[in-house]
Amino acid sequence: MDLIRRSSPWAQLFWLLTLFFTCYVVTSALLWIIFPAISGGYTFTQINETAVWKDPSFVFAAKTMQFLFTLGAFLTPGLIFARLASPRPGAYLGLEGRSSFILVALALLIMLSALPMVGLLSEWNQLWPLPDVLAELEKDAKTQTEMILKMPDTASLVVNLVLIALAPAIAEEVLFRGVIQNLVLRMVKNGWVAVVITALFFSFIHFQFLGFMPRALLGFLLGAIYLVTGNLWLSILAHFLNNGLQVVLVFLYQAKMSNYDAMADEHVPLYFGLLSTAVTGLLIWRLHKRAQENGYTYGLADEYPDETISTTEKEY
Repeated sequence: MDLIRRSSPWAQLFWLLTLFFTCYVVTSALLWIIFPAISGGYTFTQINETAVWKDPSFVFAAKTMQFLFTLGAFLTPGLIFARLASPRPGAYLGLEGRSSFILVALALLIMLSALPMVGLLSEWNQLWPLPDVLAELEKDAKTQTEMILKMPDTASLVVNLVLIALAPAIAEEVLFRGVIQNLVLRMVKNGWVAVVITALFFSFIHFQFLGFMPRALLGFLLGAIYLVTGNLWLSILAHFLNNGLQVVLVFLYQAKMSNYDAMADEHVPLYFGLLSTAVTGLLIWRLHKRAQENGYTYGLADEYPDETISTTEKEY
């Protein structure tokens, strides 16, 4: 523990990446081994075969795999590193600060107001030329997502909210915002640069290039919320809203309770995307001011010269 705590930010990043890739490989290997047991005999190599997705046992296994992978490859290294890097891992991650209704509301409004901007970026991203191999992978990923999002009843809706919305929101925010963004901030000494770098890495690590730009924007917004408030719970809630809203909209469409198809490509007018950008920027500014009014200042605290402080002792 002392070795990592005394290390420079660059050395700590090396240890974090080593821990991340170790967890990534170990989790992948273990899931590869247990997949036949939980899927009724299917192998993981059959995941790209459309026919197997008609078997409920295979779909259940695929969802279980996704959930376990999220915990093993993202949440585990984030929690372990925070424990090794600080005597107060909760404070290091930004999980000890209290929030108020207005801060929660502003964080959620930021995500909602950014939806047209996300849609506009998605349209542009879909036009990117990709090699045939990558294009095929993107097609397979889209098909698998559609299969996972088939929800014939409310029980499947609840399961998907946990697996697709809640688990990634917690795990990814702990790793990317709570740990990586903190480390990058200590390296570059500029909060907004740290937010951008972390957002780009966050999007890249998903290996879905036709969704790179909207996911990078999502990462930027989540990073901005964390930067200006120091409260990781707000980023987790915002992340959950983004993912959960999509799940609920798909469910409502499949249940014929809504005519809006969240899975279909939809054109977003440029002026609407620009308006969305302006409103989102104003909301981030207001969130920043509100957090300042309640005593939060982000940056490298003098009393903790070796750690980025993600929260304060003050209740806000």
